[in-house]
Amino acid sequence: MLNQDNYETILIEKQDGIAILTLNRPERLNAVNGVMHSELMQISLDVQADPEVRAAVITGAGRAFCAGGDFGPGSRMAPKSGMPMMQEARRIVDNLLDLEKPIVSAVNGPAAGLGATIALFCDVVVAARNARIGDPHVKMGITAGDGGAVIWPLLIGVNRAKQFLMTGDLLTADEAMALGLVNKVVDEGQALPEALAIARRLANGAPYAVQSTKVSVNKFIKAVSNLVLPVSLALEEVSMTKDDHREAVKAFQEKREPKFSGR
Repeated sequence: MLNQDNYETILIEKQDGIAILTLNRPERLNAVNGVMHSELMQISLDVQADPEVRAAVITGAGRAFCAGGDFGPGSRMAPKSGMPMMQEARRIVDNLLDLEKPIVSAVNGPAAGLGATIALFCDVVVAARNARIGDPHVKMGITAGDGGAVIWPLLIGVNRAKQFLMTGDLLTADEAMALGLVNKVVDEGQALPEALAIARRLANGAPYAVQSTKVSVNKFIKAVSNLVLPVSLALEEVSMTKDDHREAVKAFQEKREPKFSGR
């Protein structure tokens, strides 16, 4: 059951059968540290187990949805759960796909890397016009391994997915809409109200019919995920041992362009 006492980095609010989940590290653009990583693994399980909740909305505090992994100075990436990070990363995706209750993402600002993955694995994606969506893992010298290689090809096709995953380029909300990454684009500040309206409609539907329909479609996504995710996560773990990743982190912290060596 959802309980705020169990979460440090995600705010939980319930209203009329809707759980509003707010990623809450606004000072770091809601970037994912070790604590949030573990909490993202658990949150889907708690939404599913909470009898008061029939649908959920996930959004970000402040001006971002989620900037991806936290590579800033002083960041602590060791998972709170004590689980190996890549095992936990697999469970974040698996638990989100196993969540039977509908979940809508309200992308109120930038959604990058794991942030984009979380947003795009939701059942309906609402983006504010000021949002930017992309998977810039490669810009940090690492493989796009935490789910991007699963969901982007399903949403926009293989070649387009490879283009954006290999360049790490961010898309505007309107560009993402045109490609099929998001369901709806709204004015700045309206992503959460629109997502809540969609979640209420889903929550007011016949629960078994709505949830069983989602489960059926998610079988297709899970089949792809079961094929791709173990490989992409294993390759991401290897990429984190490379000099290029260390150089990218150093360059990020020094606010300069990285100089990749291929090592």
